[in-house]
Amino acid sequence: MKQLRPIRLLVDAHVFDDEFQGTRTFLKEIYTLLAHQEGIRLYLAAFDTENLKKVFPASDNIVFLRYNSRSGWWRLLYEIPALIRRHKIDYAHFQYITPPIKNCKWIVTIHDVIFKDYPEEFTPAYRLIKRLLFKISALRSDVLTTVSTFSKESIKKFLHTGQRPVYVIPNGVNPVFFEAHDPQEAKRTIAAKYGFDTFILFVSRIEPRKNHISLLKTWLELQLYREGCHLVFIGHKSIPVPELDKLLNQLPPEIRQFIFISADIDDKDLLGFYRAATLFVYPSKAEGFGIPPLEAAALKIPVLCSNTSAMKDYTFFGPNHFDPNDYDQFRQKLKAVLENPPGPAFLSEVSDTIRREYSWERSAKNLSDKIISPAREH
Repeated sequence: MKQLRPIRLLVDAHVFDDEFQGTRTFLKEIYTLLAHQEGIRLYLAAFDTENLKKVFPASDNIVFLRYNSRSGWWRLLYEIPALIRRHKIDYAHFQYITPPIKNCKWIVTIHDVIFKDYPEEFTPAYRLIKRLLFKISALRSDVLTTVSTFSKESIKKFLHTGQRPVYVIPNGVNPVFFEAHDPQEAKRTIAAKYGFDTFILFVSRIEPRKNHISLLKTWLELQLYREGCHLVFIGHKSIPVPELDKLLNQLPPEIRQFIFISADIDDKDLLGFYRAATLFVYPSKAEGFGIPPLEAAALKIPVLCSNTSAMKDYTFFGPNHFDPNDYDQFRQKLKAVLENPPGPAFLSEVSDTIRREYSWERSAKNLSDKIISPAREH
């Protein structure tokens, strides 16, 4: 019987050249698991291939391809089509936007169309450009995927994909977040390096829809700084939030010193912040999925999480699920969870639920079994 050559799958991994975001986690986790799968040969392409080699495991099954430019348009117009021809690629996997030239089959993952679900959070020009580019990518794809049922329905509604199937390949939670740890040791480690060990944590890019401003205002109104409770924002600023900047700049030094904001925390310290947090709060108004509250809850950290968009599925948060558009409700719930934090039994139950329902292994197998493997038949 003739042996079939492995499917050659190019992954546009340029997102690893830029600021951290959820698409990086998606690609890292899925393709780390698929890197050793028989029948698939991965070609990972980015400008900073040295960084890619640090992210993905050493494997004879991975070929790292370097883009010659950081320019997105140059990459899409010239470099990717050329790499596909040169390496005889069968499938190429893109996040959101695809090249104008199509010379192999495409897997396209559109994580969300939040700009259509919540148009007030984005400028008209942004909405127009993104809708046009996303729709073209969706309609030209051979395999169209997204990360949640919420995003699937929004894609079908706003991008008018008709009868074209949209496969849901959910995000998951890395096993490291389920590992046993000593919270007190984590607090001591954070305190030794950053100077505080009691804090509310929010991990996310900074942009208007993420709703950092509500958390900051509530923290100020409750005067939590008087109790020595710091406020920690970890994430890059993707879109300006003038109201947030203005409020921060108006704070007197004796209060501002209790607020820690950073975009340059490595994975080890980020895990440490998660483990040491007094409370994790995720007040985002709109998400195509929302991984950080699941990561925190997997660690059995108390979590207060938004119940809108894709996060409405996180019903296991129970009374700590809230409407981020209802400021009074948010304030009351934040105060309540600090005064009466959930007990170990509840935290363990939530962690166990997340372990069952959000598995990268299952998502990687889903991509392979339902999408990649059938390509062998053609």
